[in-house]
Amino acid sequence: MTPNYLVTHSGGFHADELLSSAVLGRIFPDAKIVRSRSPEWITPGADRIVYDVGGDYDPDQFIFDHHQRDAPLREDGQPYSSFGLIWKHFGHDYLRLMSVPPEDLDTVHASFDAGFVLLIDLLDNGAISPSVAGPMAGMTLPALLESLKPVFDNNDPDAENRGFHAACQIAQSFVEARIARIAAKMRAEGMVRQAIRRAGDSRILELPMGMPFRPTVVKAGADHLLFVINPRGEDWSLTGIRRHEEGFEQRADLPVTWAGLTNEELEQASGVKGASFCHNGRFIAVAKTREAIVEMARIAVEVVEQGEPTTV
Repeated sequence: MTPNYLVTHSGGFHADELLSSAVLGRIFPDAKIVRSRSPEWITPGADRIVYDVGGDYDPDQFIFDHHQRDAPLREDGQPYSSFGLIWKHFGHDYLRLMSVPPEDLDTVHASFDAGFVLLIDLLDNGAISPSVAGPMAGMTLPALLESLKPVFDNNDPDAENRGFHAACQIAQSFVEARIARIAAKMRAEGMVRQAIRRAGDSRILELPMGMPFRPTVVKAGADHLLFVINPRGEDWSLTGIRRHEEGFEQRADLPVTWAGLTNEELEQASGVKGASFCHNGRFIAVAKTREAIVEMARIAVEVVEQGEPTTV
């Protein structure tokens, strides 16, 4: 189907139809968004997709509302908003336009659904309260998008439509950025797995660039790895691997004698020409060349294995 119109309700706007509009507008860039509650518009037709209005859910008729009795539910019984329904039926098309590889489509679709779409669905249906965000409730994406509504005494008849379209642009930016990050994590996972295989029994993992690595290291069961090295612009970095998803505890810290040193002082303390920086927290160090960072990593492993003191 190639619709001429993307039809949603007029009046105050919310995150679910804004995000739905962002997705559909990307897939069907030539379709005009119509905001109306008039029966002639919210009735299904061959030239339109109707969402968040119309009182029906019928994918064959391209109508995707969730306000009616017997509204659609997910397999686990949680409610859909219009965004969840649009993502369910059009998400794969959207991801293809975002150049997500075919083999990753299902995984990216499910990840975005679970980590982004579902939260919008639950919030829109009152299944969770904005108060769960505590003092940050007003800074959530739905709250910020809705803040673009015109104020109560703005009498400009076009103010609401302008606010809606401005919010749509912002919503689309967040959707695309979130999906790009999910897809990037999947690319990183493949690269990290290859690097783990190359590392073998080594305690040092070398990556071709900076990228997320901890989830893959954990998933691969590479418990022997202690440090990661990779190029960083014109320099090279040496980092620890966090023990837990949250917090800063590392599997192994860099040598205590390096802590907080730079340039000549660090070269002298480490014995490595080209060593240029070690964070006082001992979770990252930097060197000017690969050879220098490899040597620093080797020394750091040796210090850990010899069980040298962790404090001066």
